[in-house]
Amino acid sequence: MPEHDGGKRLGAAELGVEPGERATLVQFSSAFCQPCRATRRILAEVAAMVDGVTHVEIDAEDRLALVRELDVRQTPTVLVLDADGRIVRRATGQPRRADVIAALGHAVA
Repeated sequence: MPEHDGGKRLGAAELGVEPGERATLVQFSSAFCQPCRATRRILAEVAAMVDGVTHVEIDAEDRLALVRELDVRQTPTVLVLDADGRIVRRATGQPRRADVIAALGHAVA
């Protein structure tokens, strides 16, 4: 998962739920996106394995202003946020579990 400019912070107002205590996995999805289903499963499993990590799925079509603000161009797009809500990693397409775990290492370090 590539590094991303950590200038933007996302909190409960943007996410629609409280972010994770240690990190948040944010997934932008769309209704007919096949890889989004597998991504949902991977992120939920990783979040369940690591204390203080939350998985949040956002319907891109319902949140177009946020999609534009964050320059989300395809689904799934995954953002890894640290405890302060800063974006520390960003990836498009279905991630591998190992890559998600490695990206979380940067968020919770």
